[in-house]
Amino acid sequence: MAAGLPLPARAGGQVEEPLANAVKTALSAAVANTAPPKAVFTNIEDRLRYLRWLGAMSERLSKRKLDTQTRLEFLETVWYESRRAGLETALVLGLIQVESGFRKYAISSVGARGYMQVMPFWTRLIGDGDPNKLFHMQTNLRFGCVILRHYLDIERGDLFLSLGRYNGSRGRSPYPDAVFASRRLWEYRE
Repeated sequence: MAAGLPLPARAGGQVEEPLANAVKTALSAAVANTAPPKAVFTNIEDRLRYLRWLGAMSERLSKRKLDTQTRLEFLETVWYESRRAGLETALVLGLIQVESGFRKYAISSVGARGYMQVMPFWTRLIGDGDPNKLFHMQTNLRFGCVILRHYLDIERGDLFLSLGRYNGSRGRSPYPDAVFASRRLWEYRE
């Protein structure tokens, strides 16, 4: 590709499905909340655990994101948005690795955008209709986490089916297997 243009990514053709009005309203509210991604802790032990996680993940990500400040901001936002959506942070990092290789401006052959390879139709369904905002880090991570949570709810917690639905490959194993393998790389144990 020409210099300066986004690189292609490995997202599948996620299917646009009709949403019930109540679901559409709930998802719209979930992506509209503009709270900044700042972690809040009730005790010092949780804060220290978070800081140790941040340091370990920053080291693991350092070859993909060279600038320390950018890397830390990215990790803080992934942590915040995954927790906000009730998702395991290692899973979200594994999904990002598979979907975009941690590239902010990745575009797939089917038009999915950003870190979590969000399809532009989602901005019309539950956002303000501007697909260019999917290149904004927090917006992309927020949409991706909310959508994955939605699919987990539809699939009654079945992560395999939810990941397949997220990628547009429901029922086929290569994509969920790749995310599960990548998730193991991002697990943190003290």
